[in-house]
Amino acid sequence: MFPLTDGRLTKFSVSTMDNNVYLLGCAVTGTQVLVDAAAEPERILAVTGEAGLTAVVTTHRHWDHIRALPRVVAATSAESLAHPDDADEIPVVTRTVSDGDVVRCGRLTLSVIHLRGHTPGGVALHLADPAGPDRLFTGDSLFPGGVGKTWGPGDFDTLIGDVEAKLFARFGDDTVVHPGHGDDTTLGAERPHLAEWRARGW
Repeated sequence: MFPLTDGRLTKFSVSTMDNNVYLLGCAVTGTQVLVDAAAEPERILAVTGEAGLTAVVTTHRHWDHIRALPRVVAATSAESLAHPDDADEIPVVTRTVSDGDVVRCGRLTLSVIHLRGHTPGGVALHLADPAGPDRLFTGDSLFPGGVGKTWGPGDFDTLIGDVEAKLFARFGDDTVVHPGHGDDTTLGAERPHLAEWRARGW
């Protein structure tokens, strides 16, 4: 669990795919928002607890990030949010969000950043904390050691271009990166390797 100025952030892993699930909670209002209902719905609901959810944000459409979504939404009546370019392949979406939109969690806010390349409608979410580092929930678009896997011609250039312009150029080195799988990192730890990533093409 990570303490925030007005709330808390809980990170836990589900399934053999080591999918990260993030629960953001506002200490003032009790509001909670989930990032990626990936798998194991009963466990997600147990962590969520009686406070429930106001929204679930899906970072992208891949199957391993959405398996628990229908069950979690049905149990909590939460909004299900995703980018319109991925929404058709996500089992339940009640509202789409695009680049620059804001998802509110009581006094906490998540700003939507569209990152194309891993999927057409991938998003990162920016959480600003006045007393702590910026935090980015990057789905499968950015990990320790590189950007996410890409599939077609030009997708890698698109993804690394978006990651450089919308993440590395905008946020400082102490910004914490919370990826869709595995360990966290910071932009400062990854920034020196951008040229290496471009050169190797993944």
